[in-house]
Amino acid sequence: MAHTTIKHIGRAVLFGFALTSFVGCKTFLEEQAPSNLSPNNFYTIPDHAEAGIAATYSGLRFMGGDAGIFSTNWQLLEALTGTSTTETAQNSDLNNLYGLVHDGNTVHVVNYWNGLYRLIANANLVIARVPGIPQMDAAQRTKILGEARFLRASAYFTAVRLWGDIPLITQPQSAVSADFMPVRTSQEDVYKLIVEDLTAAEAAGLAWTDVSGRANLAAVKTQLSKVYLTMAGFPLSKGASYYKLAADKALEVITYANANPSSINLFSTYDDVHRESNKNRLEHLFMIQYNTSVAGNPMDNFYPNFKPVTYNGPGGTGSSVPTGSFYNSYESGDLRAKDQVGYFYTTYYTNGNGAQFSLGAPYVFKHFNRTANGTSGVAGTRQNNLNVPQIRFAETLLIYAEAQNEVGGPNQAAYDAMKRIRDRATLTTPALGSFTQATFRDAVLRERWHELCYEQLTWFDMVRLRKVYNDKTNGFDNFVGHINPSSNQALQEKHLLLPIPRQELLNNPNLKTQNPGYPGV
Repeated sequence: MAHTTIKHIGRAVLFGFALTSFVGCKTFLEEQAPSNLSPNNFYTIPDHAEAGIAATYSGLRFMGGDAGIFSTNWQLLEALTGTSTTETAQNSDLNNLYGLVHDGNTVHVVNYWNGLYRLIANANLVIARVPGIPQMDAAQRTKILGEARFLRASAYFTAVRLWGDIPLITQPQSAVSADFMPVRTSQEDVYKLIVEDLTAAEAAGLAWTDVSGRANLAAVKTQLSKVYLTMAGFPLSKGASYYKLAADKALEVITYANANPSSINLFSTYDDVHRESNKNRLEHLFMIQYNTSVAGNPMDNFYPNFKPVTYNGPGGTGSSVPTGSFYNSYESGDLRAKDQVGYFYTTYYTNGNGAQFSLGAPYVFKHFNRTANGTSGVAGTRQNNLNVPQIRFAETLLIYAEAQNEVGGPNQAAYDAMKRIRDRATLTTPALGSFTQATFRDAVLRERWHELCYEQLTWFDMVRLRKVYNDKTNGFDNFVGHINPSSNQALQEKHLLLPIPRQELLNNPNLKTQNPGYPGV
């Protein structure tokens, strides 16, 4: 892992500087030629700090990287959930994920590991080197360090949930670093760093929102509430005190939003969730930034296979499509399941803007860009600049509802938070008094499955809860033994963690053994 990180880090910093617009380049170019720069001498002026944090943000886009024919890295966190299946079945690694027979050679697993640690390496450079830049405005320095710690915490939060005990690297690495061959660190210690980083980011003077797409206070607080919620559940099982921490932190965001509804709120329509002009605004607290001048939106594998829903005509891969049972599990009248209104579509317009036709099945509409692809009578721009959501205010509301219920049963505030999600879907919510703690818990979790689907979140709910939504019974199964509808295969104990990439075990003997249940080197 460290070998991969060192190989790419200098190039990543300069690449991020060249392709982002956070700062100008005049001072940088006057300082010295880029070919003479290295991670050791790069951080000498404030513009370098901006370039370094820009490179760290750009590292988030590994999620949209290639994973072989008809597949992208993000599908790792969808194929395992059972809420999606495939129409193409031409990518063996993706098929292995759907079939729950993935191992340490599966390309999506390898790419996630490498992408996360590359992001961490960039963040470590910013955190280590920016404090030493002379004549830098103190507020700018603190803000950039806060952003870097938010990004590092987010990367470690993903990694620790995927692999459990993992290497914890907090300093820039070289071949002579003492921990160049790192050992695995306990999950408890990894979470300790995550909380420390997010707490530091929270105190870094970030604005509550930021339409440029940079980290903001609402995103930091929601991420911290999600970390506490996860720590309350499996595998750390910290329980009630951490549910309270999660509820309190989410409530801070909700309280601000209630006082500033034009800054943070739910969108009034589901179309707004995937409208280009709404990027980084209102409900979108944090997103991965995409623009075709650098990288276009990577969610095309949700397009149906060989159906003319875009300007490209018959095309698309259909390598991630909803399972019929999950689509049918939405309540009658739920707008989220209504064609072209909610998160799915069953019809579209020929070549994006022609005659309407039936798709013959439901497909994911949540990441569909009408502006780029076209809509009824309106040709598309052919430039898919839609961002990919990472933290939405809808999730903040559901974190609060779940956590507050675990603290002492449903109260009015928890009920109101869940009801806002259901109100937008035009669903009737039973009266508060009709819920017990157990029935309210299940109601909130159902909303998480139905509201946050296909946003790379569901898998993490399954792991922390050790439960899975059963879309046929409308209840919840134990994780172990649940049959994934996508493959008709049962989840096993080993699936709670991913396998360590095989090449990492070969390169670094200090990683020692493979995660339980997977073949070793």
